[in-house]
Amino acid sequence: MKLKICGMNHNPEEVAELQPDYLGFIFWEPSSRYFSGEMPVLSSSIKKVGVFVDSPLEEVLEKTALYQLDAVQLHGKESVQYCSDLKSNFPSFRAQPKNPDIIKVFSIKDDFDFDVLREFEGVCDYFLFDTKGKLPGGNGYTFDWSVLEKYPSDKPYFLSGGIGLDSIGKLQDFLKSPASVHCFAIDVNSKFETAPGLKNIQDLNIFIDSLQSGHNQ
Repeated sequence: MKLKICGMNHNPEEVAELQPDYLGFIFWEPSSRYFSGEMPVLSSSIKKVGVFVDSPLEEVLEKTALYQLDAVQLHGKESVQYCSDLKSNFPSFRAQPKNPDIIKVFSIKDDFDFDVLREFEGVCDYFLFDTKGKLPGGNGYTFDWSVLEKYPSDKPYFLSGGIGLDSIGKLQDFLKSPASVHCFAIDVNSKFETAPGLKNIQDLNIFIDSLQSGHNQ
């Protein structure tokens, strides 16, 4: 099971020493975890994800090239056409053999109409399911994961939304259930912070150990 740690800001080098699969950098200015400045030097085994919320296409392309992002996470109301345009414009903005992956986020509260995913299938590499809240992410609440029993796609997805140390038992149970068949990665953020963008390394270590011992994939 892959791990993405999002909301990098104050101590990304420390977090990177834990060797997660993905580190997320938020490029939405209203966020208390907004990232700007110089990107830390990371191991090539860690993929850098840029998180955007209804940003102009040009901005996403420019930041992808500037920070050499491996993936972009679209956390707003981006359309199918937007995703398609982004994918088709990547080659002219990034001198790399492989274009960044596109992760499209969908927020869930009590239920979800999975039919909306169908038209995004061809323009996204992954889906991410988060909890619907006041903010586009980082709300600290989980949604009812049993909703994912109805997941109709074989596209891999990231599971997000208020996952913390208190979620370990529930998460281990979920990862043994049929609903997790296409769960590709776990995405954590606010529940592992001592302040916005400052991650608690000790808690992350505990979580990583539990994830590795409870579900090997």
